[in-house]
Amino acid sequence: MPEQTQITPAKPNDQQTEASTEAKIVSLSNTKLYVLDTNILLHEPLAFTSFKENDVTVPMTVLEELDYIKDSKKDVARDARVSIRAMEDLLHNASPEQMLSGVSMASLGSGESAPTGTFSIFSDLSMPDKQQVFTSNENDNRIINVALHLQAKLAPRQVILVTKDINMRLKAKGAGMSLVEDYRTDQLISDIKYLSKGYHIFEGDFWQNVQRVESHTEGRDTIHNIPRSVLPEAYVNEFLLDESRQFAGVVESITADSLEVLDLGYERIMSRRAWGVSPKNIGQAMAMHALLDPHIDLCILTGPAGSGKTLLALAAALEMIVEKSMYDKIIVTRSTPEIAESIGFLPGTEEEKMAPWLSAITDSLEVLHKNDESTKGSMSYIMEKANIQFKSVNFMRGRSIQNAIVILDESQNLTASQLKTIITRCGEGTKLICCGNLAQIDSNYLSAVTSGLTYIVEKFKNFSGSATFNLDGVVRSRLAEFAEKEL
Repeated sequence: MPEQTQITPAKPNDQQTEASTEAKIVSLSNTKLYVLDTNILLHEPLAFTSFKENDVTVPMTVLEELDYIKDSKKDVARDARVSIRAMEDLLHNASPEQMLSGVSMASLGSGESAPTGTFSIFSDLSMPDKQQVFTSNENDNRIINVALHLQAKLAPRQVILVTKDINMRLKAKGAGMSLVEDYRTDQLISDIKYLSKGYHIFEGDFWQNVQRVESHTEGRDTIHNIPRSVLPEAYVNEFLLDESRQFAGVVESITADSLEVLDLGYERIMSRRAWGVSPKNIGQAMAMHALLDPHIDLCILTGPAGSGKTLLALAAALEMIVEKSMYDKIIVTRSTPEIAESIGFLPGTEEEKMAPWLSAITDSLEVLHKNDESTKGSMSYIMEKANIQFKSVNFMRGRSIQNAIVILDESQNLTASQLKTIITRCGEGTKLICCGNLAQIDSNYLSAVTSGLTYIVEKFKNFSGSATFNLDGVVRSRLAEFAEKEL
């Protein structure tokens, strides 16, 4: 760690000047100083430890906001408490002067990614008015004022404001902040076009791309062993297709120089059915194959509205529970951004409170049984037979779900840490199906590349117990298809 010089702040009875404030954080090194916004610590409570050799400061305004949020009924209240505890653990032995000048974070970890910089609290509440660009007392403005003040006084050292609030980034830039960034340590891809789709399409005929192959049969299945050079970036459970629609296979295993591909056959995979539902395109056929495979514990379905994500998930779940008795129940949950405030005053039990949020499931159930003599009676019977339970994401923490199918709808609005909480609830014999449309993110601080759904697609693509599919065809109606393309 480069040498750093810390200047002891003035005594309380000395005249307070602007120099005494920035002196608490002055560093003579070439490292950077990051000023964190509140939403960074709500997005990832331990974010202040992610800046390696660089220094981090948190304005007092951020602590005030965390203090307000930690006692609220919002979903992020727990994240606020975790962040506060983590900061207290680091600073509990520090004197007030050390807290303001900076405390080393070297004790927080080991390895290349471990932090070695300092962490400090900036007492912005006493910053002179003449140093403030924004005169209104809004919290965002006070945080930007801190960043601008440090930028001016610590030049040429780089001072960077980090926030997930897009409007705040624009305001800071407009006010003269040179370096403003989003928090990207949990961002695995730079553009959504690079997100794994779950399949690879070869030009022309598949076998024209293969120079050498060894094949053998296992029962009714044919397995091909082909050179890995055919598709060097392949991953387990990725589908291989060709433009001629003659070949469809899935990567079963990967070695250093070969791929083991299960030959499914294009017509064979298109003929699969689940609870009376047949795939309408090859994307749905691939997804159905994975949904019905008991060896795949995590299925991730992405795609536009009307591509059949929820309907396929529910049809496959009913097929495996009612027809094949492979699981005991279906637990349906979804991301509800305002659920913490709104679920309480809705009438009824937890499941009755959740019903308005999960109407997509009941709509899909109605579609699956629309030809029955009594649609309503069939739905009630199936919900009891398949033991379908509607649960709030809020109450998933602490549970251990065994031998069930969990359908997580609208998962694009969850962060990586929230999805981790849900995934780690899944016990032995449980299958998790995550559905989401990255074009319909409602969160104020998430984008398509920072969504937790994008994060787990990339993190789990090499896990043999998971499969991901991007359903790119809108099959709901020609009206929905036209709207998806043209609007």
